[in-house]
Amino acid sequence: MSVMMSFRLPATLLALAALLFATPTPTIQAQSAPAAQTPPAQQTKPDQNTDESGPQTDNGPLVIRKKPEDNEPPPPPAPAEPTVKNPDNETFSLRVDVPIVNLNVNVILDKTHQFVPGLKAGNFLVLEDGVPQTITSVRMTQTPITAVMLLEFAANSYYLINDMQNASYSFFRTLRPDDYVAVVTYDLHTHILTDFTNNRDLIAQALQSLTIPGFSDTDMFDALYETLDRLSRVEGRKYIILIGSGRDTFSKLTLDKILAKVKATPNVTIFSIGTGALLNELRGGRGGMGGGMADLNYLQAQNQLKTFAAMTGGLSFSPVFQGELPDIFSQINNSIRNQYVLTYRPTNTKNDGSYRKIQVLLVDNEGHPLRMQDEKGKPLKYSIITRDGYRAKLPVE
Repeated sequence: MSVMMSFRLPATLLALAALLFATPTPTIQAQSAPAAQTPPAQQTKPDQNTDESGPQTDNGPLVIRKKPEDNEPPPPPAPAEPTVKNPDNETFSLRVDVPIVNLNVNVILDKTHQFVPGLKAGNFLVLEDGVPQTITSVRMTQTPITAVMLLEFAANSYYLINDMQNASYSFFRTLRPDDYVAVVTYDLHTHILTDFTNNRDLIAQALQSLTIPGFSDTDMFDALYETLDRLSRVEGRKYIILIGSGRDTFSKLTLDKILAKVKATPNVTIFSIGTGALLNELRGGRGGMGGGMADLNYLQAQNQLKTFAAMTGGLSFSPVFQGELPDIFSQINNSIRNQYVLTYRPTNTKNDGSYRKIQVLLVDNEGHPLRMQDEKGKPLKYSIITRDGYRAKLPVE
């Protein structure tokens, strides 16, 4: 009995020992099996890595999409080529560094107000800020005009209206296609029949409309003041063709005030045509005007017209007969259309925007002041009409 039991114990122990030694074997296999299967597992993970490495895979398509844009032809260059070719803006500097000044000059006899023709380049001396300038060319030209026909149209006398119409039509016939003219009438008020225009049909229609006058009063001072005020806003040289009797019956302004206005208005020349000269001869000096002319006779009214013209360098006429009108307006046209154009390059080439004072003198061949005389050898006084200066250009950055 004892022998049998001793034999069984070792067998049990052997079985336990076998189990103990057999247990690590699966564990080792379990640990080594993943190591052996790792390569297949890594071969299946690229799809997963593609999703998880989004920024890396997204960068690829973005770069690919930009390549076509980078390969597109660039837009045409901006007009920077002239700047590259002319970094100092040489095209403009040629005009600024070597400027050209053109002067419109009228030379008029003081007594007759006639234009003086035949002057040469050597007869002109141009001073800019007191410095003599070299004149490169002198030419004589005829220029268009900008004028206002200021007409007295009042219910005072048929003869005065008839004289006004004859004079206005005579001036109308001398107009040229590039002349700009406005037609204004006055009685108790001022009436603008047409603004500045070069349409001869409009001007003719305005003159033809003067058939039935309104008030008998003639407010010449007020009408002239309003006209001068409007012309002060018009650039360039302007002219007023004042056709009327010269009387003023009901103006708000006095003679002193209108004279001050004439002096203060630049670049305006007044030419006056007095009406009623023939009637004045027939009626003994009153010009056929009564009522408002009780204290102001015809000669005093005409003297006012002469004063306006003389103050502005214009001419004044009192024609007795209609046949005088063509010669009168011929003189006016010679005075306002003919002029000399002087060209010179100033010695001061600075682009500082300063105002340069200009003075034009007439000299003889030896540089002395030019003397003029009539056919009888009597000296003639003359006036030189031109602008008093110009403003230099500013530098361009």
